[in-house]
Amino acid sequence: MTGPVFKTLIITALHESHVQATVVCARYHTLELKTRSGGHDYEGQSYVSNNQFVLLDMFNLRCITFDHESETAWVQAGATLGELYHGIAENSKILASPVGVSPTIGTGGHFSGGGYGNLMRKYGLSVDNIINAHLVDINERILDRKSMGEDLFWAIRGGGGASFGVILQWRIKLVAVPETVTYFKVGRTIEERATGIVHQWMHIAHNLLEELFIRVQPQVVPAGDHKTVNVSFIALYLGSAEQLLPLMERLFSKLELRPEDCQEMSWVESTLLWADFQSGTPVSTLLNRTVMPAYGKFKSDYVRNYITKKGLNQIWRKMIEVEKVIMQWNPYGEMMSRIPETATPFPHRSMYEFMTPFVTNLPRESFLNYRDLEIRNTTDAYRTYSGARVYGMKYFKDNFERLVKVKTVVDPWDFFRNLQSVPPNKWHLDTNNDKN
Repeated sequence: MTGPVFKTLIITALHESHVQATVVCARYHTLELKTRSGGHDYEGQSYVSNNQFVLLDMFNLRCITFDHESETAWVQAGATLGELYHGIAENSKILASPVGVSPTIGTGGHFSGGGYGNLMRKYGLSVDNIINAHLVDINERILDRKSMGEDLFWAIRGGGGASFGVILQWRIKLVAVPETVTYFKVGRTIEERATGIVHQWMHIAHNLLEELFIRVQPQVVPAGDHKTVNVSFIALYLGSAEQLLPLMERLFSKLELRPEDCQEMSWVESTLLWADFQSGTPVSTLLNRTVMPAYGKFKSDYVRNYITKKGLNQIWRKMIEVEKVIMQWNPYGEMMSRIPETATPFPHRSMYEFMTPFVTNLPRESFLNYRDLEIRNTTDAYRTYSGARVYGMKYFKDNFERLVKVKTVVDPWDFFRNLQSVPPNKWHLDTNNDKN
């Protein structure tokens, strides 16, 4: 992003009516409206612009209300995932939510972009478990699922809520988990046969029981007078270690998982370990909304074919050459594969997901919550449908066209926008010479 960044006003809404008033005033004064839930937008699109804008910060609107009978919860958009974890645990030992693993992420953006976590192989994405929502539209009305209609409700669950309005809150289905789950994090370097272990993982991870999720996380580490790659295998199993160990011996023997590698705990305690806190960290830590500054570039892509051992070794060599790089490789499968690509705007269902040179092409695919302006973006001076379609197809595939139709109905003059928002159909009229 080039040029100055103008911030006109920051609104910290205390009530839903403050959100409505902000929409009215921003429209009247022709100011861009940026909505921030947790502030984890990787390209800063929720809080920076080249134009004058109003920043609507939702952090005060973070109430979570549980309905024990229906096993659902209303979650305001300013609540963080950590606050959601903590709230669920205070109400039940056998319920959870299939959301992400970083406790400081805001639910508003996480859900509207798709939202995946380590329960997705059993329960799908966060958006697959949303049953209602409240949204402020272009006419400052507060709409629920019934009044907004199924098309708009479909669009905000994975299509990026900021393109269609301001999300106030979500109603989510909670999901069942056992009182005891098992966590492990086991590291293997290249010298400890990591390549062969990863190769086996690639062939089995998406076909394991839906109760088992194993992430692979390679990163460069020092090894004496040289560098090597250490691969961490990080897992959540919905069951006991006694059940897990024979399963791993039978299906993932190369890892050589040992009883001492496994930690049994409650689901909410496991969320702390997934967030890289030490074992024994108080659950109340999840309520800490402070985000430590971290700067870097994030990219995502999807792999549909197995990578050979030769290919893996090429990846390790490139990582050692670059040094400051970390990858996260997440297997899909099970419930993710059973949900149609058109069920929500999030279309990436049957595949592995990780960041490598061995990725999708024609077009390259990407995950909206890992926003990446380098795959294409638009500006006020150069906003074309064909330009928007480049990033739209990468994020949403064929669902992009349906999102455009919804946008055209609910926000035809494109008030709710950013550099990678869904465009209205009027952009088809643009005659700029736009090249991909």
